[in-house]
Amino acid sequence: MRENGPVTSATRQPETPDFATPPRLIATDLDGTLLRDDKSVSPRTVAALAAAEEAGIEVFFVTGRPARWMDVVSDHVHGHGLAICGNGAAVVDLHGGPGAHRFVKVRDLARENALDAVGLLREAAPGTVYAIEQTYGFHQEPAYPKLHMEIPDHLLSAEEILAVDGPSAGEPVLKILAYHPDLDPDAFLTLARLAIGERATVTRSSPSALLEISGPGVSKASTLALECAERGISHAEVVAFGDMPNDVEMLTWAGQSYAMGNAHPAAVAAASGRTVANNEDGVAVVIEKLLAARA
Repeated sequence: MRENGPVTSATRQPETPDFATPPRLIATDLDGTLLRDDKSVSPRTVAALAAAEEAGIEVFFVTGRPARWMDVVSDHVHGHGLAICGNGAAVVDLHGGPGAHRFVKVRDLARENALDAVGLLREAAPGTVYAIEQTYGFHQEPAYPKLHMEIPDHLLSAEEILAVDGPSAGEPVLKILAYHPDLDPDAFLTLARLAIGERATVTRSSPSALLEISGPGVSKASTLALECAERGISHAEVVAFGDMPNDVEMLTWAGQSYAMGNAHPAAVAAASGRTVANNEDGVAVVIEKLLAARA
């Protein structure tokens, strides 16, 4: 969930797509990828998405965003109307529009694991502050910065929020947000992964030192793989787009994958190809080539 500007401004021409296997599904990240920096979907991109769906290629939005932030693309869902949110923690039906989404699948973070992760990271990186994303609720510690321009349901310590008798105790925890005011973002990610180990999945999508902690094995890739398996779609038939570390697994898994011209080095290394930056409609550029190759 990128709340700041682009990571880099590097731009290069897209590599020629090699669609040896005809694609059946397009999986695209949103912030820094499909969306421009002003959070808009360009007319060119809208047209490319519609053309892909008309050609029989499913489009999945696969994002770190929570379901309540999906209004930016709710007008552009076609066919199934599903999106993968919270870095794979939820599959959401967007057909109802903003505020009326329905959770189709939830891969939550067990509270025991969540409490372990919080404690271990507090010890490894003193000064870390937390927020908790649930299916519908959002809670944060008093010192957690106002990164998301929304009012939390509760201002309590992470331990109080995650307690078995805490607020919204019966509601699944989708992920923990961990923020550090001083650490380098990549160094914080490495430290957290070492400290937490296999108790949870740790990634990041922000240019600041803001980590996203989900259930063990939960990622954009693993949930996308489940959705594809239900449809009889192999990884070779998937084209994926992304720009940040939380996209790495998806870019690695997909048969064809593209890092944006503004992508983090980890995303560039994971992808099989490169396209131009999000502000230059890099996703649309590849989709247009994909459809031209099918003609």
